[in-house]
Amino acid sequence: MRSMRTWLACGLAVLVVVLAPAAAQAEKRVALVIGNNDYRFVPKLQKAVNDARTMGDTLKQLGFSVMVAENLNRQQFSQTLLTFDNAVEPGDTAFFFYAGHGFEIAGQNFLLPTDVPAATEGQEELVRDASILADRIIERLQNKKARTSILVFDACRNNPFERTGTRAVAGAGGLAPMTQLPEGVFSVFSAGPRQTALDRLSNDDANPNSVFTRTFAKELTQPGVNLVQVAQRTRRAVSELAETVRHKQIPVYFDQMVDDVFLNGVAKGPAAADKPAEPQQKLAALPPVSAPRIPPANEILNAPIAMFSRHNGGWTVTFSIADPTLGISWRMGESGDFRETGFMDVLDPRTRKRMPNPSIQLPADAPAGTIQVRYVDASGEMQGPFPIRFEPEVALVRDQRKILDMTATSWLSFREFNGLLVYYTHLMSYRCAIREVRIGIDSAVPDKVLNMPGCDMRDPIAIPSNAMPYLKLPPATKFVSVELTYRDGSVSEIKSFRR
Repeated sequence: MRSMRTWLACGLAVLVVVLAPAAAQAEKRVALVIGNNDYRFVPKLQKAVNDARTMGDTLKQLGFSVMVAENLNRQQFSQTLLTFDNAVEPGDTAFFFYAGHGFEIAGQNFLLPTDVPAATEGQEELVRDASILADRIIERLQNKKARTSILVFDACRNNPFERTGTRAVAGAGGLAPMTQLPEGVFSVFSAGPRQTALDRLSNDDANPNSVFTRTFAKELTQPGVNLVQVAQRTRRAVSELAETVRHKQIPVYFDQMVDDVFLNGVAKGPAAADKPAEPQQKLAALPPVSAPRIPPANEILNAPIAMFSRHNGGWTVTFSIADPTLGISWRMGESGDFRETGFMDVLDPRTRKRMPNPSIQLPADAPAGTIQVRYVDASGEMQGPFPIRFEPEVALVRDQRKILDMTATSWLSFREFNGLLVYYTHLMSYRCAIREVRIGIDSAVPDKVLNMPGCDMRDPIAIPSNAMPYLKLPPATKFVSVELTYRDGSVSEIKSFRR
């Protein structure tokens, strides 16, 4: 019987945000936090319960009613999820956090209760039946019509099924990437592909939490920071901490959201600061949060959104405004004069006047900053200004990722010149969005890494003169498969290119 493909869920945290259709405003914020240390048949963990408690305290600060559960067996796990289901109502913001062992089987991720049996090769079904399917938790929250659903999985740092003298259910390491999530989803992993997350920095590290959780919890409470920024800051801080002990751990995130999501959109006022924290609950119904959520300024219904595109001459920023407009103006930063974008030689059928130019140009070396945008609506009233954050590196990676997704048929090309060559010039031109390129020669499994030059933010599309954008192949080669690992850690589908 063909063996089933399995991987160990080692050191992975994933944050998923699902924006489901629901009420215009969230009625309350609810959270379920689970930490499993005391496993009966597989190795115990040391910090999962502490990580869960820390996240529970953090979520209370963000206005969540928190239920904390520890060391759950399979039945208790199911009952706890049912209690959580009953607490979530349409329009709510729901947060689920899990710390403990996790495992991936055939592309599906499972959370392991404390009574999961020890398994050996060929006993994957035993693990499936005794565990909780992570995707099912997402489905349950969608079925409850939660306005925003956030899931964080901080999984194990060792193979729970490894045994001396047996062939365990094991693999290359890491949970399966959640790349097939619908639009409106945001996910963060505590370590990149084939990386191991650190439980501690050294034997002298007295911090009760894992390196990822201690960092993520801190960044999550920063006021006025959206989830993309939380992920970026966490990635940078964790990577720097890991480097101090010569370990490679780079958290990655998958951004498929349409709108920004803020959990701490405004700084707390005196009344909020003086309000006593609600006690944590264990396996109990969740009371509603009395204070309503205050949306940040850039979550206003008619606020413009921006698309950034990098070209040889610099940046093009295109604004999208829902309202009919009579004029658009902008400036960089909080001071200075606003500049008009001008007009196009076309009439807007909604206003019967010339359409304002929705685009502006920024120089190639434009630093990170905030673009203030305002517009004149159809009644002649000035709206705004609205802040739009410009992060050059983030914008470049996102723009090139979109181009790569749209031009997947052009990733590779063949040419016969003094032998058979395969060119990957296209991939090299958009390499700033790519972490690694793997190809397979006459194989559906990409197993060879292509050398790519580093990303040059000053001229990202140009190919260095000393780069080799092709590979010489055996004359009898019939096809080449290719798989991309993007900068955010997500992995593309495997594409096959035939001669």
